[in-house]
Amino acid sequence: MNDTCRWLKVLVVTMLLASMSAVVHAESTAPTPTEVLETDVIIVGGGLSGLSAGLTAVEKGAKVIIFEKLPGVGGAGNYPEGSLGVGTRYQKAHGSYKSVEEVFAKGVEFHHWRVNASVLHTLIANSGRTIDWIEDQGITFRGIKTMYPPEKSLGVWHLYTGGAAAVVKKLYNNILAKGGEVYTETPVKNLLTDNTGKVIGVVAQRSWDGKTFVVKARGGVIMATGGFESNKEMLKKYVADINAEGMLERVMYRGPLIDGRTGDGINMAADLGAKLEGMGALAGNSPYLDQEPPIYQFNGPDHLKQMRCALSQPFLWVNKAGKRFYNESAGSSFTDTYNAMTANGGLMYSIFDEKMKDRLVNEGPYTPFNAIVVVGQKMTALPEGLEKGIKEGYAFKADTLDELAKMIKVDPQALKETVAKVGTYADQKKDPEFNRKPEHLFKFSSTGPYYALKGIRAFFLTLGGVKVNDEMQAINKDGSVIPGLYVTGQDIGGLYDSTYDLLLEGSASGFALTSGKLAAEHIVKTKLSK
Repeated sequence: MNDTCRWLKVLVVTMLLASMSAVVHAESTAPTPTEVLETDVIIVGGGLSGLSAGLTAVEKGAKVIIFEKLPGVGGAGNYPEGSLGVGTRYQKAHGSYKSVEEVFAKGVEFHHWRVNASVLHTLIANSGRTIDWIEDQGITFRGIKTMYPPEKSLGVWHLYTGGAAAVVKKLYNNILAKGGEVYTETPVKNLLTDNTGKVIGVVAQRSWDGKTFVVKARGGVIMATGGFESNKEMLKKYVADINAEGMLERVMYRGPLIDGRTGDGINMAADLGAKLEGMGALAGNSPYLDQEPPIYQFNGPDHLKQMRCALSQPFLWVNKAGKRFYNESAGSSFTDTYNAMTANGGLMYSIFDEKMKDRLVNEGPYTPFNAIVVVGQKMTALPEGLEKGIKEGYAFKADTLDELAKMIKVDPQALKETVAKVGTYADQKKDPEFNRKPEHLFKFSSTGPYYALKGIRAFFLTLGGVKVNDEMQAINKDGSVIPGLYVTGQDIGGLYDSTYDLLLEGSASGFALTSGKLAAEHIVKTKLSK
């Protein structure tokens, strides 16, 4: 009997004995059925990075099993609008593009080099062929978009026709068509290692019937569980922003209503001694209306989307003291607004008058809300949103600024002074405080009504995780590779310093797709081609 058969037999016997032991103490409990399997590649998680890894592996002839804890695949990977790609065919066909060196230089400059620079460069350098590969699967693009002016944009954000949900569906179907296996509602419980510490498989258990799968991977195990966005204990442990002293409001999580991203992959890797990096960093996405769940402001009814867009318009933002704290023209730079709000207690109010409101309704916003409410799109559902927001307590309307200030518990004199100051800036067409664009300097009417929208911080990704090398192999605390274990997507740490780099637009989903692809390629090349 070879070593593989021996460890499988011992493990199965041990599990069955444990099950039978349970029957002795509780005769009504049946033994848990167990199935022993072998494959080339095991992937833990069926989001963008897991599906990318899975399709890459099966395309190269590998036998693949993907374990996904939720009833369907994709998870939060269904929500991005597009992904980062550098040097793609689509870019070359639609105008100029930046080089890998230019994009990488901007990335490490943003993070002050407090990142795993080698891995960041690897992901950027391979992002172009990843996007080309996605296109080869049958995905089309609806353009390369940006939230920045042309002189600042890197032009890397490829928006998918149908969003990333179309990518998820295509990857999944292509995996099945090429013989890959996907087990949904089957979370991986733990990793299996041999006596040298090499990761050789997993134990997974199906949720709806308790069936256990003991699976050995000839090539390796790829972690793709998406971070720890929905693990409150981990957030409290690692992220200072969550419960920082002086915060006036909570941080909302802008993610799927059903979310399996609870740090499973990170914790399993850490149990084997993996080094963790950047665990305190979040991808802030604010301001958002003080209305749960915030994901509805992203993909819900029009009145909520338009209210969220109104919240970030360049009219007047004040903090709890009734004073400005940010350049309102940069409201679309959501990571910057998150940081500015964190420095001001995590709370802001967006103030505007009736004329400003009417402009949004009849002509559309001055600045977009991502690609969800765009410039020139009439916000005809805004009156409905204001009416509902007033009833629910996150929108306010008053005939005078004094009354409005009392409603939002801001010093009336401070608010009136701030409004008057911005009025002088509008007359001068210059903002000497925060450099708001001249075309965004508006003078308030001397008569009401006036409106206020309450905004608080939200986040959509955790950015910390396991340290990896250029092949996406997990790195131990002593700097050595954990053999057989690969980490991808938001389970990777060290790609961001303290915040998400919005200038590298679409990097989270782009890095997920690319890291999954790279991990699978390395396994096939080095472990399965012999």
